[in-house]
Amino acid sequence: MTFDMNSVLLLLLVGLMAGVLSGFVGVGGGIIMVPALVWLLGFSQQQAQGTSLGVLLLPVVFLAVRNYYRAGVIDPKVVLVIAAAFVVGSYFGSKWSLALPMDTVRKVFGGITLLVALKLIFGK
Repeated sequence: MTFDMNSVLLLLLVGLMAGVLSGFVGVGGGIIMVPALVWLLGFSQQQAQGTSLGVLLLPVVFLAVRNYYRAGVIDPKVVLVIAAAFVVGSYFGSKWSLALPMDTVRKVFGGITLLVALKLIFGK
């Protein structure tokens, strides 16, 4: 990827949108960053997913988590249990994703996103 002014501005816009939506409704990486990196910057599906996960490696959501914790809506024990399982799941999920053809990974990503969207829109 070339880091010209246009690319940097697009990356900043993607990061800002993902950050706002992450803090507002708890989404960002998969819903905003991955599609934006693929469509706007020409990343492969695996590159976009890896970049999205790489962003999470750093403490980018610290302030948002702090706000929710201070409001009393986060149970640290629940977070720790889910995070432990998430570590194991993300390891195997990334291995499987990288072993599959990019087209298959893109279709799985799209299908999961579509199912979640339909459930949120039409579910009870």
